[in-house]
Amino acid sequence: MMIEEMRPSRRMLLLGAGSTLLIPRIASALTASAARVTTAQGIVQGSESEGVTIFKGLRYGASTAGAGRFRAPRPPLSWDGVFDATTYGDQAPQVRSMLADPGPMSEDCLRINIWTPRADAGRRPVMLWLHGGGFEAGSGSAQLYDGTNLARRGDVVVATINHRLNVFGHCHLAQRLGSDYAVSGNVGFLDLLAAMRWVKQNIAAFGGDPENVTIFGQSGGGRKVSLSYASPAAEGLFARGIVQSGSHLLVQTPEQADRLTGLLLAKLGYADGAAEKLLSVPVEELIAAQREAIGEAGYRFEPVLDGITFTEQPFLPAAPRWSAAKPMMLGSTRTELSAQLGAAEPRLYDLPEALLPAAIGRFVGHDKAAAAIDIFRKANPDAPAPEIFFAIASARAYGRDATLMAEARTRAPAAGPTWLYKLAWRSPAEGGRRITPHSLDLPFVFDNVAAGARLAGPPTDATRAMTDAMANSWIAFARSGNPDNPPIPHWTPYDLEKRTTMIFDVPPRAEADPWQEERMFMDQFETTQGTAGRYRGLAE
Repeated sequence: MMIEEMRPSRRMLLLGAGSTLLIPRIASALTASAARVTTAQGIVQGSESEGVTIFKGLRYGASTAGAGRFRAPRPPLSWDGVFDATTYGDQAPQVRSMLADPGPMSEDCLRINIWTPRADAGRRPVMLWLHGGGFEAGSGSAQLYDGTNLARRGDVVVATINHRLNVFGHCHLAQRLGSDYAVSGNVGFLDLLAAMRWVKQNIAAFGGDPENVTIFGQSGGGRKVSLSYASPAAEGLFARGIVQSGSHLLVQTPEQADRLTGLLLAKLGYADGAAEKLLSVPVEELIAAQREAIGEAGYRFEPVLDGITFTEQPFLPAAPRWSAAKPMMLGSTRTELSAQLGAAEPRLYDLPEALLPAAIGRFVGHDKAAAAIDIFRKANPDAPAPEIFFAIASARAYGRDATLMAEARTRAPAAGPTWLYKLAWRSPAEGGRRITPHSLDLPFVFDNVAAGARLAGPPTDATRAMTDAMANSWIAFARSGNPDNPPIPHWTPYDLEKRTTMIFDVPPRAEADPWQEERMFMDQFETTQGTAGRYRGLAE
């Protein structure tokens, strides 16, 4: 595992010999058509593509290197001249994987990218994307998240961000280093709030409405949206949110988080009382040690119930009251885990019928496996064993958590509308063996099927229909808090009586309590979250 050497980005210059303060390079050789916008920090110059103006790599916070490590984000520095906003900025340090983009990694990673139909006074709806990858990986600059098509399709402003991840974003040091590091276990989440504050302050100059911001995210991004509803610190920063395959119901206890910090110190060869040494450990060493600590603990660095950022568990036993009135759209795919489990254990794609009960027993208990198989087969009696396996495993993790979140919000006093969906379209990619996998929603929501062929297959009439249904529903929700729009049937909010769910397929359909027996079977189980080892194959 290699992390790129810490260095200034190509558009930054040192102030002078011996100085550590960075200032932006003056933009040069840009086309005359590239838009200029004045932000609170200075002038930025972007580029234009296919009728959309794009600004990349803007800083919404100062570098978190050095004294900023493990501490709350600080506002970005101002500058003179013009900032060249034509290339993506650094992403958070992490293990190189398909979740990261090919660009540089550093602790100077608090970056935001913006796509706008026009940088004018249009006050368009703003869609702020929180990327996936759990709390440990990913980047807002991934090709699939390019906002050009979505911005043009919906006349909306799209933004994506990078922020601190893994040990850099969630190393709980409050019990070891005192009040200066009281929020260290949640600084990666606090970065999200810093980005929202930057949007609130600046997005009007890019043609967006600072009072109409929708946060949305998939997988780990959905978890970040969930937690934005849970932290009072997010009050006033967004109007509504969309949780895609990432209902996050519980955060780590301080005891769990502190144990992980202790293991990290041990893997680095430090004494348990030497936490101050973590402030200067080189990036590569820190990432290597955190991987070893995670391997021993069985759980990861992620948000913590620190009593400041989070004062109570997010959605269990109840939904947070302060955000209950905010509309929310949430859902999952039919066979989420055909992606993760299939990748980890390819033999599951050829699971024989005789081994299905034992495989399902890992998720629902061996005494309940036969009943689960019988119930899930009713919806698709001709489904082979692998499909039944992935459907049950996915319902146990993602489906159950989505139901728990929707129910909690519906029960909350003065609850706003909650809109529940299920993505059921069968992807032809990889010969169809992944069925309806985790992340299949991304090419449709971003109108980027050509970039997401690995997930959805090549562009076809079916993928165009799926894009029309999903992208337009997301845009409608961002515009008004109601996802109803012409390509889909009438969609009513979720309640505990009808449990209306939009099923995204070709064609889409709205059904009252679809797969009711499956849901009722899963009602007997608690969430898979909140226990050591919950990430071993269940959810990302």
